[in-house]
Amino acid sequence: MSATTASGRTPAARRTDFLLEHAQVLSIAAFFVVCCVLFGLASNVFLSPGNILNLLRQSAPMLIVAVAMTFVITTGGIDLSVGSIVALTNALAAIMLSNGMPWLLVVLTMLLAGALVGLVQGWFVAYQKIPSFIVTLAGLSMLRGLALLLTQGFSIPIGTTGSFIVLGRGLLFGVPVPAAFAVLACIVGWITLAQTRYGRQVVAVGANAEAARRVGMPAQRVLASVFMLTGVASAFAGLIIAARLGSGSSNAAVGFEMDVIAAVVLGGTSLMGGFGTMLGTVLGGLTIAVIGNGLILAHTSPFLTQIVTGAIILAAIWLNTRVFARLTASRRKG
Repeated sequence: MSATTASGRTPAARRTDFLLEHAQVLSIAAFFVVCCVLFGLASNVFLSPGNILNLLRQSAPMLIVAVAMTFVITTGGIDLSVGSIVALTNALAAIMLSNGMPWLLVVLTMLLAGALVGLVQGWFVAYQKIPSFIVTLAGLSMLRGLALLLTQGFSIPIGTTGSFIVLGRGLLFGVPVPAAFAVLACIVGWITLAQTRYGRQVVAVGANAEAARRVGMPAQRVLASVFMLTGVASAFAGLIIAARLGSGSSNAAVGFEMDVIAAVVLGGTSLMGGFGTMLGTVLGGLTIAVIGNGLILAHTSPFLTQIVTGAIILAAIWLNTRVFARLTASRRKG
């Protein structure tokens, strides 16, 4: 009996197709496991329950924003302002809470503010045709500057008690509340991108915005909306960080946007647009968090941590690209 199936594909060819389709996610998953094993061997503390919970708590804001960033990058755009939105909402929330405003009202106000900032930036990108890199680079500068102006560069204490603090320090059935929010964001993001009409529109706009518009998709509206998503996610991340630290600061989340973008790209989402993977984003974000945490526990010099982290990420993406290229060549030969 022939090994060739009715569709004309051999088992070996089907395996190659599967590996090609999932190469980037599989490679980052393998890299994540290798990192966990190596850091586990380097430090007895790394795999302890306490450290794992702490790692999940600290990485939650990045994962939440990375989920939203996956939509932006899938459209072929980029949002450099997320760290500044985090800082601004972080500082504003602290100012409002220190002045006695109810915490629930503060949360709602900050989420609306984040949505408004994202929508304004999205309007410039989608309707004024200004490249997202330029728009969000300007946003990065202006929003961080506004946060500095409001706080005069000082940290605003909000205390370590009260319902608001639960957002950053609480536990839900033994799981940190920020981690629970991150899991929920990842699940909603995956369902939205992979299973809904909106997700298909995001992918279509990233693949060819003009073609999407010509077949009747609201391409401009979709493009603007993804920046609103990062605005809301960044505002929520700012609230979580303020609750965890018990203070707000204009210096919060410096370099945050680089970690978020690296998580998405490391996970396999194409910077050219048209393809996004939420599972890859989650694995990419966790990998970056594991690297940072593991290097600290391995007593690596803080001056070398960023260098080592950058080198590891570059190596991982390079290997990812090589695997993808080899599988593509193998498929063409088959």
